[in-house]
Amino acid sequence: MTDTLTRLADQWTQTAATSGFDVVPYAVPFFVLSMVIEMVWAARRAPTAYEPRDTLTSLLMGLGSTVAGALVAGLIALTTGWLYTHRVATVPVVWWTWIAVFALDDLNYYAFHRCAHRMRWFWASHVNHHSSQHYNLSTALRQTWTGFPALTLIFRVWPAFFGVAPGMLLTVGGINLVYQFWIHTEAIDRMPRWFEAVMNTPSHHRVHHATNPRYLDRNYAGVFIIWDRLFGTFQPELREDPVRYGIVHQLGTFSLVTVAFHEWAGIARDLWQAPWRAKLGYVIRPPGWTHDGSRDTSDMIRARWLAAQDDA
Repeated sequence: MTDTLTRLADQWTQTAATSGFDVVPYAVPFFVLSMVIEMVWAARRAPTAYEPRDTLTSLLMGLGSTVAGALVAGLIALTTGWLYTHRVATVPVVWWTWIAVFALDDLNYYAFHRCAHRMRWFWASHVNHHSSQHYNLSTALRQTWTGFPALTLIFRVWPAFFGVAPGMLLTVGGINLVYQFWIHTEAIDRMPRWFEAVMNTPSHHRVHHATNPRYLDRNYAGVFIIWDRLFGTFQPELREDPVRYGIVHQLGTFSLVTVAFHEWAGIARDLWQAPWRAKLGYVIRPPGWTHDGSRDTSDMIRARWLAAQDDA
């Protein structure tokens, strides 16, 4: 029996490494059931946690993201396959390499996520995920429609060039995405201390979705919060500073077009109006940067807040 199970496990890992195993479709029933349970909890304990138009916007953004992903799936597969074909090494497909690739992919997600908040080009694709002023499981589904044209895939596919099989990248990426669903909730306060020390949790991720100056651009983790602890971007959730959700300048609309494309439109306006010497800055510098200092970046907002704390 042990030999049979080992053989089946080996066959699965080899198949998953070759063609990939997309866990996301299998998680959809869990997503739906979890949202229903959270809605029941919210009706009794937190009536403002859900707002029908906001929830519908999140669900439609998720649907649009799925459609957009399906349209470019072939191009992503071709890109990853080309890198693997021209690989400079070959990573063996064994149990420990799956663990290593999962950890590497999560580190790559941290790098992407941090850049998505610190470089306006990537922020334009990511900002829609932060645009809700509510924080519930439907918010997890508020995903981008423009990830592929924004070239965000570069953060996740490069290991193929160094010998990681495309199927492994697809599989661990899907697991990473599914994990991040459950942390978008206020129904869970804190996990056990040991878990909070290593893993990303609802408490840690609430901080990430906050507009409070203390919390801006913190807790970029996907699965492992250890990256934030290692790279100096960790901020615990504090009882004395309750989280306020959304973006610094709230959209004030549930329009899908606005939610999906407002920051791209903002970049286009700035590029049209800015002097030539400043145009590139509106693409590669942090959100809020201007050549004349007329708007605030998150660093400026935090610095002003810290100065006020020192004066108090």
